[in-house]
Amino acid sequence: SSSGDSTTDRLLGRTSSYTRRENRLASLSKADEEGSSKDYKKMYEDALAENEKLKSKLDESKQELAKIRTQLDKVTKRQDRISERSGVLETEKREKRALEKKVTEMEEELKVLIELKSDNQRLKDENGALIRVISKLSK
Repeated sequence: SSSGDSTTDRLLGRTSSYTRRENRLASLSKADEEGSSKDYKKMYEDALAENEKLKSKLDESKQELAKIRTQLDKVTKRQDRISERSGVLETEKREKRALEKKVTEMEEELKVLIELKSDNQRLKDENGALIRVISKLSK
């Protein structure tokens, strides 16, 4: 249960981090509309760096998911062998349920990371467009 809670906390942390990021970008947008000049190149580089971090987390999550699936397969096969001999041990059932739950949670986490990656790409594209507009206006 605590591993489920920690996964949920991580997902909520990413979601709140995403929300804070959106709020920050919205406030920057408002400040820009008021005529203040921001360093768009820096913002673009920050967005790129954040995108790379998210890609890295996504890759790590995919690797961990593959590892957990392999563990789940091993547990399932082991459980079948034990079942044929004398019956399934209760601890193995719990381990299998815990791994299945973790796989499900990680799949959900992977969906969130994919959405964040998509949002990050969209923001990167918007930053590029803003940079082009600013550079044309400053000529």
